[in-house]
Amino acid sequence: MRNTFLVTYDIRDDRRLKKVHRTMKNFGDHLQYSVFECQFNSVELLQCRAALAEIIDHRVDQVLFVDLGPSEGRGDRVITALGLPYAVMDAPCFIG
Repeated sequence: MRNTFLVTYDIRDDRRLKKVHRTMKNFGDHLQYSVFECQFNSVELLQCRAALAEIIDHRVDQVLFVDLGPSEGRGDRVITALGLPYAVMDAPCFIG
């Protein structure tokens, strides 16, 4: 069974941030700067967590996995926004 997850991260170093972003592109859809939507089974979730664990500094960085429940039967994705309208992000991660 696959579940839908929001994966969001706060990474304190630009080099690690770029690596996390590149890694997450292999696992899901980029929704906002540090937010991805992913469809994981239990093995894929472990693989993603293990890949990120190798990159982040566990003392200062944070990655959150928000389980939204089963992927099947959810219907179409509906995203609404306040402020700027939601737009599909297909842009690379830029560090200023």
